[in-house]
Amino acid sequence: MTNPISDSLSLINETAIRHPDYGWAGTFYPYQIEGIIALLTHEALLLADDMGLGKTVQMIAALRIMLNRKMIQNALVIVPSGLVLQWRRELRRWAPEIRVSTVSGPPSDRTWMWRVPAHIFLTSYDTFRQDFSNHRRGIVSERFWDAVVLDEAQKIKNRDTAVSIKCSQIYRKKVYALTGTPLENHIGELHTILKFLSPLHPETRQLNASGSIPVATPQTRLTAIHETIQLRRKKHDVLRQLPPKNHHDVYLELPQGQRKAYIKAWKQGVMELRNKPKILITHILALILRLKQICNACPETGQSAKFSDLEQRIAQVTAAGHRAIVFSQFCDDHFGCHAIARLLKQFRPLIYTGALNSGMKEETIKQFKTHPEHKVLILSLRAGGLGLNLQEANYVFHVDRWWNPAVENQAEDRSHRMGQSLPVHVFRYLVADSIEDRINDILTEKRILFKNVVDDVSLNMKHTFTKDELFRILDMDIKPT
Repeated sequence: MTNPISDSLSLINETAIRHPDYGWAGTFYPYQIEGIIALLTHEALLLADDMGLGKTVQMIAALRIMLNRKMIQNALVIVPSGLVLQWRRELRRWAPEIRVSTVSGPPSDRTWMWRVPAHIFLTSYDTFRQDFSNHRRGIVSERFWDAVVLDEAQKIKNRDTAVSIKCSQIYRKKVYALTGTPLENHIGELHTILKFLSPLHPETRQLNASGSIPVATPQTRLTAIHETIQLRRKKHDVLRQLPPKNHHDVYLELPQGQRKAYIKAWKQGVMELRNKPKILITHILALILRLKQICNACPETGQSAKFSDLEQRIAQVTAAGHRAIVFSQFCDDHFGCHAIARLLKQFRPLIYTGALNSGMKEETIKQFKTHPEHKVLILSLRAGGLGLNLQEANYVFHVDRWWNPAVENQAEDRSHRMGQSLPVHVFRYLVADSIEDRINDILTEKRILFKNVVDDVSLNMKHTFTKDELFRILDMDIKPT
């Protein structure tokens, strides 16, 4: 007896993918063809390509072929909320005949969205978490999905969060995870993602033995498991035509007034910590955040070594005919995006932060792409670090350092991606003899520690640093309780 699935898989090759009947919206790179074939021929796969290599397009192409060949009847795609519109656009572009239900909006409207006849159901992690609840059982949680896709799969890295637990309970046949950073803090996160990459059938509510990922034990090397299910390509290996990305660390000394404000805040904060009966990590993080803000600008005078240097560099960049994107973790008009925009007003900057609704965000990006008189785009790191294509700029500035190096990498790769024709120059500001200097030292140590597990390691301050290390960042010599 023939196996229809095996027969279909035997016909999957580069020629089949390039078949003119599909009328693809663009041309695939050879490594993307390889990725599509891997997705089509594996029941479970962690597609961990470097950022900017087109994981979304590879996944959409694979889903389109699966649906056209009747390998699957339906698929659930869960993505960060900021990427829902991008996924919808890409689905329309690369799979125009596929019926897509984008599940979003108020809860009262979403029930029918889950019930419409569609091939692909596209939703955000937040919406999925809310709708995977008792009052919607039978619509989401009891449905058996032929394929489930998690984009930016590091969203489920913490196994005890509600979204991670609910994703693990999805009934699924084929399962795919897309992320350039499958490990951000510790090995357990990678294990959580790998455990998700197993079928789950309603009959047993157990991981299907034929496709399940072994649980890591002292006798089972997680690395070996990882290698069997991950496909990862680096930009410098597969896109040799892509211009280089050059990093420049800009170390600055604080001017007298800003240094005085920094030392005052540090002394006052340390004194308050010493007087607490019990020091919690949240107390330490609050002081670190305050000191990072002062590294950006003096709260009393607005004096800023970083802003002064940034203004000079932007003037040089734009005078040479280039454009720039600027990232900050802060959005306010004292230390962050709005303060920077005020400083750079002569360059007609645009601002992109989480305060904008989806329509305003889309219009801001459109303005930057189509109106070159806007020389600078200023983005909050969390809002603008994912999902954007900003090849119009080839200069990137990190005004302040995030706890997680991978978040920085994702942000700067908005510019350093396919379609970029110029070398990308990334400037990272660091204040010497400050909180930023010591954070950078510890993050460097952590990056080296995890290098052998995943190429691009990222770290989350709250979950990765011990109290001893946090005290070291603050340059405190007291013993943590």
